[in-house]
Amino acid sequence: MKKNLKITPEGTKDYLFKECTAVDYVCKKIQKVFENHQFHRVITPALEYYDLFSPESSGISPESMFKTTDNNGKIVVVRPDSTLPIARLVSTRMQNEVLPVRLYYKQAVYRNNPSYTGRSNEIMQMGIELIGSKGKRADLEVITTAIQCLKAVCSDFRIEVGHSLLYTSLIDSLDADDDLKDNIKNYIENKNFSALNFELDKLEQDDTVKAIRKFPSLFGGEEVFEKAEELIKLPKAIEALDYLKSLYKDLCKLGMNDKIIVDLGLVQQNEYYSGIIFTGYAIGYGDAILSGGRYDKIFGEFNNNMGASGFAVNINHLAEEARYRSKSNIPEVLVFAEKDEDIMDAIAYTEKLVESGIRAQFSDLSDENEAREFAEKLGIKKFEVFGD
Repeated sequence: MKKNLKITPEGTKDYLFKECTAVDYVCKKIQKVFENHQFHRVITPALEYYDLFSPESSGISPESMFKTTDNNGKIVVVRPDSTLPIARLVSTRMQNEVLPVRLYYKQAVYRNNPSYTGRSNEIMQMGIELIGSKGKRADLEVITTAIQCLKAVCSDFRIEVGHSLLYTSLIDSLDADDDLKDNIKNYIENKNFSALNFELDKLEQDDTVKAIRKFPSLFGGEEVFEKAEELIKLPKAIEALDYLKSLYKDLCKLGMNDKIIVDLGLVQQNEYYSGIIFTGYAIGYGDAILSGGRYDKIFGEFNNNMGASGFAVNINHLAEEARYRSKSNIPEVLVFAEKDEDIMDAIAYTEKLVESGIRAQFSDLSDENEAREFAEKLGIKKFEVFGD
């Protein structure tokens, strides 16, 4: 027997019955939110050239991409991200469109995660891209659309908001090598206080080091801004903090103060983002289910100077949360044809039941006892025999 005949590649899985129902449920709910906000769907290829995802512009490491070559020997990757392909699409086929353009997608991305991390390598995502618009209005619309998505599919959730320039302006002024800066970033992101303090103790204890040391603890409500204002001295960081404070106050007008959290320790993929950043969580589920922000500088790769912001929703995670609340897909009625000449009438009768809103299924078993046994095993409560 072939060694890998009965298993899927690491980081992938098959989806069955109720899992598929939960995925469909989540996708339909989110699609409705996107279309109600006048976003329009696009699909990009599953294979893209490696150059599109160069680490300098994407923040994605080469090791995390699945790579192969085309017939001409050029390196191609299985799509690890949807934003850059959409940026390519807008800069080519849509370059004459009236801006801003409002796009959404529903497609899988693929990341080659380290072994035994428990993370999926194949992730179904839905997301939006608001391209050609800058400023607070665009940022507020993107974040409120994200909130509407979570409200549509989650019983309870939280949105954490931050600003990428708060961290980058501080880290750029830090007198440290790139390896140390990378370590500091990881410790802040993981809120690892002891490891962060160990690294910062190696540096001169100036205002920048003191501010970075406090970053992981700057997490909560409006009181976070008061604490941060005492620490941050750099003009660019102060400007970013003021903008985030203004944005937070506007979001609180939605009456959702308890669901919107300020987190100055949000530092994920800072090479990618250039402004506001945010992450969504479902209560009771550990991993982030949504992430996004502003990424204007991406279009510089395509010789375009335009605003861009958006977010991606992890459908896999949301489907797990929704699976326990989705409706049963077990038929209510099993229709059995007593004789061969009754088959078409029984099928027609089954279709009428379905049209009336009843979950009905025609039995393709020819023996009535076998059909009844099938219904009992599956939990179908009503068994109807169609015939004389």
